[in-house]
Amino acid sequence: MKFGLTQSFSCSYLPEKDEQLLVYAEEDQDLSLRYGQLIQAGFRRSGNLIYRPHCPECRACQSIRIPVNEFTPSRSQRRLLAKNKYLQTRLTTTPHGGYYPLYERYINTRHKDGSMYPASVAQYTGLIECSWKPPIFIEAYQDDALVAVAITDHIEQQDGGHAFSALYTFFAPELAHASMGTWMILQQIEYAKEKGYNYLYLGYQIDDCQKMNYKTKFLPHERFFENKWQKNTLI
Repeated sequence: MKFGLTQSFSCSYLPEKDEQLLVYAEEDQDLSLRYGQLIQAGFRRSGNLIYRPHCPECRACQSIRIPVNEFTPSRSQRRLLAKNKYLQTRLTTTPHGGYYPLYERYINTRHKDGSMYPASVAQYTGLIECSWKPPIFIEAYQDDALVAVAITDHIEQQDGGHAFSALYTFFAPELAHASMGTWMILQQIEYAKEKGYNYLYLGYQIDDCQKMNYKTKFLPHERFFENKWQKNTLI
């Protein structure tokens, strides 16, 4: 396999550090199949790009995944499921026109201090489109109103198993009190279980980045470090 290394740039999660990315650089006939191999080695997708952090002086990023058939909701997660039981979800492969207005409200309300502000159609399109891996969408509704969308990939793993890989979630800002980000992960876990999938990949975990630490509360989970997946059963 051929890979390229980006130049160093300021890290989005640890501002005092720089980061580099290792990028898959071959044009395979079936990038979807290749991604199923690479995600098991700690890689991730953004748009059409398959990458993994490759920082010379930092190993803070660890790919994290949930073995969905071993997962048990915590007490607080069970309370959240009960609290939000008035919401309905559905899985679809076709985005619709209501997604962007919801995404725009989410970014422009909740992420004014982030690199994605202000929201744009081009930025949104980069999230939901991939020429070789059209994503799946889990929609949440309050009555007939769309209130949240989780963008996820279906992964065919090298070992023959299947998984979801969570890419991004956006939701109605007025539902922030309902812990919608956590709740949508719980929905992806349930859909994965229903389909007989093995894992839900959650991207990267950085313990020193507080905004990421919600991922560690899904137990058990596995982290990829020292070139292997290692299980963690404690927060």
